[in-house]
Amino acid sequence: MTSQLSSENSGAAHAHLLPTKVASVTLAFWVMKILATTLGETAGDFLSMTLNLGYYVGFGITFAALLVILFFQIATRRFYSPLFWLAIVATTTAGTEISDMMDRSFGLGYMSGSIVLTLGLLASLGVWYFRDAKLDVVHVSRRDTETLFWVAVLFSNSLGTAFGDFLTDNMELSYVAGAIVTAAIIGIVVALHYLTKISDVLLFWVAFIFTRPFGATFGDFLTKPIEKGGLNLPRGDASLVTLGLLIVVLLLSMRMTRARTRVAQPA
Repeated sequence: MTSQLSSENSGAAHAHLLPTKVASVTLAFWVMKILATTLGETAGDFLSMTLNLGYYVGFGITFAALLVILFFQIATRRFYSPLFWLAIVATTTAGTEISDMMDRSFGLGYMSGSIVLTLGLLASLGVWYFRDAKLDVVHVSRRDTETLFWVAVLFSNSLGTAFGDFLTDNMELSYVAGAIVTAAIIGIVVALHYLTKISDVLLFWVAFIFTRPFGATFGDFLTKPIEKGGLNLPRGDASLVTLGLLIVVLLLSMRMTRARTRVAQPA
């Protein structure tokens, strides 16, 4: 019995020492998260609306791509920044299709859809906490833990999409006003992080959820008709521009990380 406990503790300690599979939560992380959500919104609408594939076909395409990307992301033992952010973009794109399908194909509405997605997010986080007794996004190395992380990410991105659409469709806010509301919420989260002792894990997931509608409303602002408060840019063009910005920030972040690593290494 003692040897078994010792083996389990050793395995847990070994897992803790493994390199994390989640990007460091820095300012660059949140900038890329917002760009990824904007890209997910415009790319998802490009598939279902511009290409006129519909929500079912659009969801099938995005979910199949998501499964393939997550297979490689979870299978690899090391953290690869481009692969991680590709997975984030895939979850935001699939999240767009999930939210729109629940509202327009299933007829649930954004409020009911948000409730369903909130319950799904809480369930995935609950299973994660039950298994690990924590929700540590800093040391995600085991494959089972990483799987739960990505399930929670998919639910949170879908929930963020539904909330953003609720602000603009149900509450009839303009896209700029919707972005201001979500930006204010994110600002409150940042203030709570620095001024209070509220759990960083809780604040992380709140910020993670609300960066989604912030990026989504910005994506709608770029592509929706002028009479609805948008800029009426083609969804394909908006997606390419956002993708370019994401790649630039990603490359700069990777360069800064390599520079910090070289400085930290002993001479």
